[in-house]
Amino acid sequence: MSYTHFEKYVMRMVDLFHRHTKPDDMIDEPSLLMLLKENFPNFVKACEKKDNNYLSYVFEERDQNKDKKIQFSEFLCLVGDIAMDYHRQSHGASPCSRGRQ
Repeated sequence: MSYTHFEKYVMRMVDLFHRHTKPDDMIDEPSLLMLLKENFPNFVKACEKKDNNYLSYVFEERDQNKDKKIQFSEFLCLVGDIAMDYHRQSHGASPCSRGRQ
């Protein structure tokens, strides 16, 4: 089967998530922060510059059910936040223009 560019992109997102999950298919806080620093370094740097506590709040804000783990749907919300920031930048906003997401 031949996948489209965007189908491959989604599959890479799933793979990225799985590379950082524990056996329960969830990401703990240290793993999420490592994922962000390794894969979104420019975003993290811009947000840390605006709010040096940014990374301290990311996990807590995205852990919607407060189970101290990030499931795939919560991970997608975080990636959506990052995508929205890049979209705002495409319209002239500064990076991490909303501070904490």
